[in-house]
Amino acid sequence: MHPLAHRVVHHIRRLELLKPGDRVSVAVSGGADSVGLFRLLLELRDELGIVVSVVHFNHKLRGPESEQDQEFVSALARDLDLEFHTSIGDAAAEAAATGTSIEAAARTLRYSYFGELLSDEADGTRRVDKIATGHTLDDQAETIMMRVVRGTGMRGLAGIYPVYELEQDDEVAGEVVRPLLEVRHDELTGYLTDIGQPWREDSSNTDKKFTRNRLRQVLMPLLEREFNPSVAQGLSELSEIARGEEDYWQNEVAGWIGTAIHWTEPDWAIPEQAGLVQLQPFNPELQERLHEPGPLVMNATVDRVWLVSEPLAVQRRAIKAIGDLAGFPLEFKHVEEVLRFAADESNSAKSLSLPLGWTVLHEPTALTFCTPDLRNQDRIPTDYEYRLPVPGRAIVPEAGIVIEAVPVTPGWGNADYDHDQLLNPSLLPGELRVRNWRRGDRFWPAHTKSAKKIKELLQERHITGKPRKVWPLLAVGEQIVWLRGFPVPMAMRARDSDEAILIRESSLSDD
Repeated sequence: MHPLAHRVVHHIRRLELLKPGDRVSVAVSGGADSVGLFRLLLELRDELGIVVSVVHFNHKLRGPESEQDQEFVSALARDLDLEFHTSIGDAAAEAAATGTSIEAAARTLRYSYFGELLSDEADGTRRVDKIATGHTLDDQAETIMMRVVRGTGMRGLAGIYPVYELEQDDEVAGEVVRPLLEVRHDELTGYLTDIGQPWREDSSNTDKKFTRNRLRQVLMPLLEREFNPSVAQGLSELSEIARGEEDYWQNEVAGWIGTAIHWTEPDWAIPEQAGLVQLQPFNPELQERLHEPGPLVMNATVDRVWLVSEPLAVQRRAIKAIGDLAGFPLEFKHVEEVLRFAADESNSAKSLSLPLGWTVLHEPTALTFCTPDLRNQDRIPTDYEYRLPVPGRAIVPEAGIVIEAVPVTPGWGNADYDHDQLLNPSLLPGELRVRNWRRGDRFWPAHTKSAKKIKELLQERHITGKPRKVWPLLAVGEQIVWLRGFPVPMAMRARDSDEAILIRESSLSDD
């Protein structure tokens, strides 16, 4: 047995990632990490008592290269006489339709297919028990560092979990396991070289327009060279410590529910009371939603005396937990504002506004978090507006994203930046406004003949529903200088020889 296989099997057994009899499909992209995992599990299948198959998802992002990756993985499975699962999805089209990054769209498509593989068939059987992915210690370190740079809390520092429960149709379909989180990328390439197994290089891994690639190629080598050669190992250990802390706090939060924190139906949702103020009959669908998993439309009441007497760490966790459970995201500034509000005995305001139309009421012995009235869906606030310092970042909970304005130094013209997202800083004030589009807003994307109503631009992209309502833009006064998914106006674009401001976004879940 190869020495690396010894380490991996020990890690798998210590965390009970795989058990005898498991049918494990290894997600193989063709790169060294995924091929390395595949060959290691193949070497260990008798030792572990598992059945190995291969799964590959083609995101159609690199034209002929993507097709060649798929054929490479297919041949790998065929030559070893293993079952091969494969599917195709257009990640670029998904990103444009949903307004997310290509990386996020690719992950959504890929994990949706994993969920299908893990779900029960009509006869109650399933093709796969677990999906194994080739996330390494390097991936873990990069994830932690990226979250630190963007701003994060203890949950973000927990990083990539060894086991991830994958949901399909609001139910847990199965587990995605990561057996290589204690293995470096270089160890895997060395292992593959030792056994004579080729792999494919993904050309997109060198594209610096992707945040992770810039961090991998620029920041991490700088930290290792100038500050700490073991920085990746240190960040990986930090994530393991943070996961232990998170497990502890999750148990604590569970104990507070029903003791210090109580959930109740809002008055407007109780038919007998709602009928007194409604002209129309009470909508039974709303009543059903009150009892769906997660108190999405329930008021939360927290014992104020208990809250203000607890240590600050407990206070912050309690307030954050209410937002998480109710489905409205709370930034650090919101949590601190609620705690000041709770502690102020002389507070004359008595109520405080929170994201997504929620409010919190200050009562003698309690804080009550009140859900918006859902009887008329149009009355749920969707409009938002936030400050975006230049440079700086703004969190947009309504759209579930973080938008950043990042300086780019002169001479960027030859670099791998997305020129369509670069603004001329000399034309910008020190602060932009992030808001959703409103009726009558017009925008003139580069490479088009004239300005159009944003409503029409979104219709052309088939963007509908809630994503359309909260679609973000950047404005200077009445002038719109950036619209998600579209090139910036030609008049606002930076010139190659000058400084520039890069507008980029990421998922709020990454924080």
